[in-house]
Amino acid sequence: MDLSEALYTTRAMRRVKPDPVPEAVVRQMLDAAIRAPSGGNSQTWRFITITEPGVKSRLGDLYRQAFATLQGTVYKEANERARAAGDEQAARILRSSRWLADHFEEVPLWFFVYTRNDPDGANIFPAVWNLMLAGRGCGIGTCLTTILGHFKPAEVAAVLEVPSERGWELKAAVSAGYPTGRWGTAKRNPVHPIVYAESWGTPVPWTVDEPMWVEPEAYGT
Repeated sequence: MDLSEALYTTRAMRRVKPDPVPEAVVRQMLDAAIRAPSGGNSQTWRFITITEPGVKSRLGDLYRQAFATLQGTVYKEANERARAAGDEQAARILRSSRWLADHFEEVPLWFFVYTRNDPDGANIFPAVWNLMLAGRGCGIGTCLTTILGHFKPAEVAAVLEVPSERGWELKAAVSAGYPTGRWGTAKRNPVHPIVYAESWGTPVPWTVDEPMWVEPEAYGT
């Protein structure tokens, strides 16, 4: 797989099969993750792999609680507007997000990502993206979620026996498995209206009306 294909088709793949992810693939994903840029080469990251059903069950309960809190607070008004407008795309995203919450335990592999002394995530999220890109190269679908870190960090730390008193913070949880859907380029608004030249509001002298990487015909089958 070339770089452009990986970049253009690595999107949130929440619905996955229960088939286990091979250990060789897990190793490759994690080894790619730690090759990401690290400020000052500090490497202040820790990754916990979760496959054990009992652990996933405890975390799944917390995830569903966090998801309900998110939908009832941060996303409440946006969801109501989308329903009133009949926004089918928003409805599909919500259904997909709810599937992940409802089927948390069926996801074969979760990565829980911790860091410290990294308040804005600048050191950890390049590593997370490397993890996801490496998964794409191996046919593994992933989805980055941060709601447990926002709403249930202490409870998750207790389940995973994380020494939070040493400054370790949950920054992300990434689901991983073989997707049930197909790969493809995510639909986005064009890039040129949101890019300015030299100062805010000054248009760039170019346009990009369609994705600059074209999907092979096989993606449409």
